[in-house]
Amino acid sequence: MVFSLLAVVLDNTILNVAIKTIADPVHGLGATQSQLEWAMNSYTLVFAGLLFTFGVLGDRYGRKRMLMAGMLLFGLASLASAYSQDPTQLIAARALMGFGGAAIMPATLAIISNVFPIHERGKAIGIWAGGVGIAVAIGPITGGLLLEHFWWGSVFLVNVPIVLLSLILIGSLVPDSKDPNRSALDPIGVLLSIAGLVSLVYGIVKVSDLGTFADVSVLVPSLVGLAILAIFVWWERRTDHPAFDVRNFRNAGFSTAIASVGLVFFAAMGVMFFLAFYWQIVRGYSPLQSGALVLPFAAAQLIFAPRSARMVQRYGAKAVGTVAMLVITAALAAYAVIDVDTPVWIILALGFVQGAAMANIMPPATTAIMNALPREKAGVGSSMSNVVRQVGGTLGIAILGAVLSASYRNGMEGKVGALPEQIRTVVTESISGAAGVAAHLGPRGAALMSAADDAFVAGIHWAALGSAFVALIGAVVVARWMPGRSAVTVQVEKSELEKEAAVV
Repeated sequence: MVFSLLAVVLDNTILNVAIKTIADPVHGLGATQSQLEWAMNSYTLVFAGLLFTFGVLGDRYGRKRMLMAGMLLFGLASLASAYSQDPTQLIAARALMGFGGAAIMPATLAIISNVFPIHERGKAIGIWAGGVGIAVAIGPITGGLLLEHFWWGSVFLVNVPIVLLSLILIGSLVPDSKDPNRSALDPIGVLLSIAGLVSLVYGIVKVSDLGTFADVSVLVPSLVGLAILAIFVWWERRTDHPAFDVRNFRNAGFSTAIASVGLVFFAAMGVMFFLAFYWQIVRGYSPLQSGALVLPFAAAQLIFAPRSARMVQRYGAKAVGTVAMLVITAALAAYAVIDVDTPVWIILALGFVQGAAMANIMPPATTAIMNALPREKAGVGSSMSNVVRQVGGTLGIAILGAVLSASYRNGMEGKVGALPEQIRTVVTESISGAAGVAAHLGPRGAALMSAADDAFVAGIHWAALGSAFVALIGAVVVARWMPGRSAVTVQVEKSELEKEAAVV
């Protein structure tokens, strides 16, 4: 399951490194900024919109079957992406990759929940989460190495051998499982979930494109999406065979775990996304070097995520989760004091601390979500976890990005000199635009770039404070509503003690 997840997570982290190369008209496809955004957004929209649907279908028709179909489609779409001849083909191929990824993600967690008994499930999910840390670590480094030696399509082609090996391992090792109670399908609920999620996520990603909420292309799809999801909840409460029983939200452990997942990803993903620009543009590191700078965060995930279950067994989910959220809050707030020349080791240490804290909240929260639902509904539970994670991360990038952009534009006012109006707009819109203009201005470019760096770092400060505030809300939610040492945990510990006594 860790290996099958590797391709999906690896692809997303690699693409961030390859964007600049794909935009190059000589070495890439000459994609415009809008086309690059859609190459990323087409994947996000399809992936988020279909996660819930594939969770439902996996529970009904078999999770192993759904996983293998998703892996096959993901591999073929990766091949199509690698050999795209123009940006339009790449956008379409990326959408197909989102289709395959949406089938993969719910199935991996659902299979783990059905293979491992409840007293081993937390540890298994911790190892699964540690696998995500591995992918986060090797993704940017792999992308940097590939781009240094091969053409831009290699960042997609690398998925193909991973998919082939995964299909062999899944086919030979993974047991199939599905809901033994073949209740009637809920096509209305499924269609409502797709329409609502796609519309909502589309509105959110438009915030990233436009840098503002006050636009009809942001407000209309977002409000329509929320309205459709409200209708979805109403329908699921009325039908006698719901795709997802919304009464599960009455379970404090389930609701708190879902909320904490969304809040963590909202808080963390925005800052992590903008740090990539900080490393490459403000500090001047190469894509490969920038990828290596993610290693402390990923290493902390790999080290601590598999051990999180033991922490929860000893101290309880409430205590572990609350402390983890408070540490995340402190780490994110600390980014508000970094500067253009802050020693690199300080930022790396912050990344390690943040990664360690996230490793102690994400696996326990995911385990709480999966344990709150019957094993036969594991696909739906996994889908709900992944939907909230995806929407929370996308929302964090969009909102914190809007905050950073507004701060950057304010910081650049009066600092663009006598540049023509069109070039002035490029410089004040983004630090990437400022870097491109400064490269052609000679000695004048250094002063312009210095001002852009200062304005961008000031924007990071505001984004960091916003993310820390959201993480603090998460800490309050976990401290107030997350159950403590559950009866299940106590029973597991009692069982283990009885086994030890028998051995003695």
